[in-house]
Amino acid sequence: MDAYKAIITKRDTRAYTDQPIPDDLLERIIQAGRMAGSSKNTQPIRLVVVRDRDWLKEIAECGTFSQPLLQAQAGIAVCAAPDGSDFDAGRAAQNMMVAAWNEGIASCPTSVHNQPCIREKLKLPRGVEDEATGRVGWRAVVILALGYPRPDVPMSMGRKRLAAEEYSHREVWGGR
Repeated sequence: MDAYKAIITKRDTRAYTDQPIPDDLLERIIQAGRMAGSSKNTQPIRLVVVRDRDWLKEIAECGTFSQPLLQAQAGIAVCAAPDGSDFDAGRAAQNMMVAAWNEGIASCPTSVHNQPCIREKLKLPRGVEDEATGRVGWRAVVILALGYPRPDVPMSMGRKRLAAEEYSHREVWGGR
């Protein structure tokens, strides 16, 4: 599938089959995240890849809306350095989700609301407080749930996308 088709057909998917993700495809997905740009090429993002299904269930306890991890065949925690931006983490996450979908693997980003919980479970490095951000140590910005989509569960949740003219404006909000 070409990049544009992968982008416009990808939907966050929360229900997966039990089919394992082959190692070579998971490595391609990780590589897509590694190749995401970052501010001034600081590369402030690291990944923690989790394939153990029981461990995924434990990690899901650190989020409020992390149920997709319960059925996932793999999870990828996108972690940022204390001075790393959520934007850079998002760039890596989106690259991985689009690359996964290109291979027929669905994904869903899950929120991590309890940072002390996820720091402990993933053993993220601690550090001194970053004066600019007030953050201490590495943090998990998002955890991607990955798996082959269940064919009996709709991927769109029945919600339609906004019309193009509602979504984008020209020159100024509302047009000239």
